Amino acid sequence: MEQAEPARIWNRVATRTRTLFQDGLRAFSGPLSDDFYESLEELLIAADAGPAIAARLVEAVRRRRPPTVPEAIVALEAEVVAILLPGPRGLNLEANPSVVLVYGVNGAGKTTTIGKLAHGLKAAGRRPLLVAADTFRAAGIEQLLAWAERAGVESVAGRPGGDSAAVVFDALQAAQARRFDTVLVDTAGRLQTQHNLVEELKKVARVAGRALEGAPHESLLVLDGSLGQNSLAQARAFGGALGATGLVLTKMDGTARGGSVLAIESELEIPTKLIGLGEGVGDLYAFDPSWFARALFGGVASSSSTS
Repeated sequence: MEQAEPARIWNRVATRTRTLFQDGLRAFSGPLSDDFYESLEELLIAADAGPAIAARLVEAVRRRRPPTVPEAIVALEAEVVAILLPGPRGLNLEANPSVVLVYGVNGAGKTTTIGKLAHGLKAAGRRPLLVAADTFRAAGIEQLLAWAERAGVESVAGRPGGDSAAVVFDALQAAQARRFDTVLVDTAGRLQTQHNLVEELKKVARVAGRALEGAPHESLLVLDGSLGQNSLAQARAFGGALGATGLVLTKMDGTARGGSVLAIESELEIPTKLIGLGEGVGDLYAFDPSWFARALFGGVASSSSTS
C-alpha cells in the first residue's frame, strides 16, 4: 500500500478541520494568552477530539511555552503524534495466503476499501482474491464483484442469504489450491448493535482459523471519518467484540472530523493502518502519524503569522 506524502495530499485531508483552526486562530498573535489556549481547546473539541484529549493536548502545548501561534501549532503537531499509538502500522501479510477480514457498518466504505486495497496490493506484485461474504445484502455482493473487476483481480461470492462462514471456508480452500497470496473478505455489515451480527462475525473468524491455521491475520474495522465521535460507538462494539487489529478511516477528505482519530486510538488502543481520501481506485494510503498531524494543521501556522 502506498505511503502518502504530506506535500501531495495534505490539502485533501480533513479540510473542514483545517479551515476550522485557520479561522479560529487568525485573531491571535504572540505573546499567547489564556484566551488563546481556551480557544485552542474549544477548536479541538469541535474537531471531535473529545474533551479529555483536547484538554490533554492543550496542557501539553502550554507546558512547552511557545511564544507565537505558528510555534504553538508546531508544538500541537508534535503532541498529536505523541498521543497516537507508537509502533508499526503496516498490514500483517507475511502468511501465504494472508487472510484479511474487513468489518464495518454498511455505508462506512467497507466494500470500497477492499476494492482499493486489492488494487494497491496487485500494484505491489501480490495476487489477491476478493471474497463477497456479505450474503445478507445482494447489492453488497454485486458491489464487491464490480470492484474486483475494476481492480483487475479475481473474486468469489456466496449466494444471497447463504452462510457467510461457509463462503469464507470454501474461499480459503480455493485460495490455497490456486496459490493466491492474499484473501480479502467482505463481511456482513448492518448495525453494530445487532447481537446476532456480532456473533455471526465471530463465527466467520473462527471458521477462517479452521480453514487456515493462524487466520485471520488481519481484522480491519472500517469507520466513516465524516461521523467524528459517532464512529467511536461503532469502534467500541466491533473492535472489542471482534479483536480488530487495525482501523481504516474512510471519507477523510472534505468534511471529515480529524480529531476523532485521536479519541478512537486513545480509548481503544487499535492503530489506524489505512486512510481513504476519495472514490478513486488509488485513493487509499498507509497511515503515518507525522504526516497526519501536519495535514490536520497544514497552513494554520502560515495563515496566522501573516494575519
